[in-house]
Amino acid sequence: MKNKLHPHFTIGMQFMLSLMMVLVLPSCEDQIETTYTYQTQVPVFLEVNSFREADIVIEPGKPLDQPGKIYIYGDYLFISEPGKGIHLLNNADPANPQNLNFINIPGTGDMAINESILYADNYIDLLAFDISNPENIQLVKREKDVFPNLYSNEETGTIMTYKDTTITSTEANMRWNTWGRPAFRTDIMTLESASYSKSAGGQSYGQGGSMARFTLLGGHLYTVDDNSMRIFNVENPIDPKYLSDINLGWGIETIFPFKDKLFIGSMTGMHIYDASNPAKPREMAVYAHITSCDPVVVNDDYAFVTLRNAAICRDGANELHVLDIKDLYTPTLIKAYPMDNPHGLGLSGDYLYLAEGEQGLKSFNVSDVMEISNNQIEHLKNFVSVDIIPGPKSLIVIGPDGVCQFDYSDPEKLKKLSCINVSNE
Repeated sequence: MKNKLHPHFTIGMQFMLSLMMVLVLPSCEDQIETTYTYQTQVPVFLEVNSFREADIVIEPGKPLDQPGKIYIYGDYLFISEPGKGIHLLNNADPANPQNLNFINIPGTGDMAINESILYADNYIDLLAFDISNPENIQLVKREKDVFPNLYSNEETGTIMTYKDTTITSTEANMRWNTWGRPAFRTDIMTLESASYSKSAGGQSYGQGGSMARFTLLGGHLYTVDDNSMRIFNVENPIDPKYLSDINLGWGIETIFPFKDKLFIGSMTGMHIYDASNPAKPREMAVYAHITSCDPVVVNDDYAFVTLRNAAICRDGANELHVLDIKDLYTPTLIKAYPMDNPHGLGLSGDYLYLAEGEQGLKSFNVSDVMEISNNQIEHLKNFVSVDIIPGPKSLIVIGPDGVCQFDYSDPEKLKKLSCINVSNE
């Protein structure tokens, strides 16, 4: 009598044979290779003499390509192109701004204006331009070696800079092609109720956005980089002189002046400095928060700080923090409001305007700081916003797609006046 195999055993053998066939026989399917294309910046070594000896060319007005920071001075609007230069526009009529010219400044990132003298960075140097006649802009001084470069080499006279590059890579090679750095942070971009402010010494200054890294106060220019604040004496506007620098830690992003105080936004908190002695500002307090990207604006009683997550602070919160700063030595958080992805912000009286990145632009009545979320006025969702200037004639909003201006004489209803769009060429 023959032994019969158990049916479960037979099924198991069939499964094993099928599996062996799959492993042994070559696959007839095509292999799919995934490719990735992304923007980065790759290192380039640049001879210092090459940009110092080159002429700073004032070119005719041209279309926006990659807008960075905004700044206003009198009837003029300035828009930076990170690493390339600064557009100058006649903004006497915000409904019809006129493109005048382009100041070609390689390696630039920020700007400030003092008595018709424009200050801008040129890699490791500070440049001063006389813009009193916009049709005949003149370079009046170069203050050398004031912005340190981590990869400068004094022996060879070179610095390491970066250029925009598009990289296409296969998945297998992705890990070998991420040695560049992200493109210029145009999101890292002093707000008052007029187009210029008067210091104690009577100087007239321009007005930047909340993302500014350059600001003016008391006859002095203050600039911040990732970890320090640099101080320049500009009491003689055409002769800026570097004085000193103050180590602030890490992750420093923005600087905002109010009266004789400096409010510095960082990834880890807000620093407050007393600049009543403008040549030697001293620390008053630090408000710490979780790691997030943030700028700050203030009035007499409160500081408004936005926190958001981003590529370099991806674990951050998306919130608006309101701090009581009546005692500047002990800033106190009184309330945090959830937001979408807040970037820059502007304060005009009882009204706060907040750039929400791809989520648009929001406005709030902040007369009652405990009820801000219940006092949202508008949410304009049809454009990307990064930073804001509440100017004397218009509310100026910048984003990656360009610069738009709004009539905000009625804070309850913004009215679009004009937009300068990025060129598609």
